[in-house]
Amino acid sequence: MIKIWFVSRHVGAINWMRAQKEWKVDYWVEHLDIQKIKSGDIVIGILPLYLAAAVCAKGAKFYALNIPLKRGDRGVEQSAQELIEMGSYLQRYNVQAID
Repeated sequence: MIKIWFVSRHVGAINWMRAQKEWKVDYWVEHLDIQKIKSGDIVIGILPLYLAAAVCAKGAKFYALNIPLKRGDRGVEQSAQELIEMGSYLQRYNVQAID
């Protein structure tokens, strides 16, 4: 059975995702344990490239939460409403590590 994971420790991002009614998240986690991801699963969040590549290598799908931040907004906790106003969106990526 396919599971949907949302990875974030940020309350604004979590609340933003909860407002996305077309998605039904099964697991809300602050840190992704790659060993729990199965082929066909969907992982959503902001992940470092090596972890996004590991998700894709397992046959799972990776969707990044893209937040078009202005320079002065970096490092500042954003609310769900602020994420909406910034035009945040989900985008699927296929990330592959190249040796």
